[in-house]
Amino acid sequence: MAMDLGLTGKRALVCAASRGLGRGIAAALAAEGVDLVLNARGEEALEQTAGDLRKAHGVQVLTVAGDITREETRQAALAVAGEPDILITNAGGPPPGSWRDWSREDLEAAVAANMFTPLLLIQACLPAMIGRGWGRIVNVTSSSVRAPIPELGLSNMARTGLTGAVAGIARQVAKHGVTINSILPGRHATDRIEALDRARAEADGITQAEVRRRAQSRNPTERDGDAGDFGAVAAFLCSQQAGYIVGQNILVDGGGVPLTM
Repeated sequence: MAMDLGLTGKRALVCAASRGLGRGIAAALAAEGVDLVLNARGEEALEQTAGDLRKAHGVQVLTVAGDITREETRQAALAVAGEPDILITNAGGPPPGSWRDWSREDLEAAVAANMFTPLLLIQACLPAMIGRGWGRIVNVTSSSVRAPIPELGLSNMARTGLTGAVAGIARQVAKHGVTINSILPGRHATDRIEALDRARAEADGITQAEVRRRAQSRNPTERDGDAGDFGAVAAFLCSQQAGYIVGQNILVDGGGVPLTM
């Protein structure tokens, strides 16, 4: 018997939702009867995802195409969402590279996308959530928050900054029935991993298939993660049952990060 997460009729704003982990979260929420406002940069893929979810789950799905790191897109998404019950912050990470090559513009772009944008969305959504006495915010960050990935230094920096900021906010708003948590993905079968594998293959002079094989062999599950499984974790964090989970950073990585605690 399926668990009822108590989300029917809620409304969620889901960022970077046209594919990958964002789409996995949107699909999991739609399956629970959540109406959606989806954002992504690519309009064609976004509309395809919206149509698929409407057809599969019979929920209302609205779309706002554009770069969520831009003020005008952010305001448009918030206007369409109209004080959402659930906020999913998510954005693609900065490109890999060496600290030797970072410019000031690179640093600012990373922080703007993966720290400032989520915080501005949280700041905009929290007052209505507090007023209603219920809300759920889930940030999609990275396993690099717990164990930095050397070639992803810009991502390490920005996502860890977001983690520190929301750790304090989460503990201020929990008494109002609002929870804020983060999910830290490891390797999942997404476009992002494809791009990183391609870069690694070129750097190491091996095939992309070999990069993937080596990475999977280092994971206890010996496979990449699935966006559907990831979405299910996010949906549970948004549930009525998860009201006592506050300010946590939950690894969804197949055990790939070797931590005891």
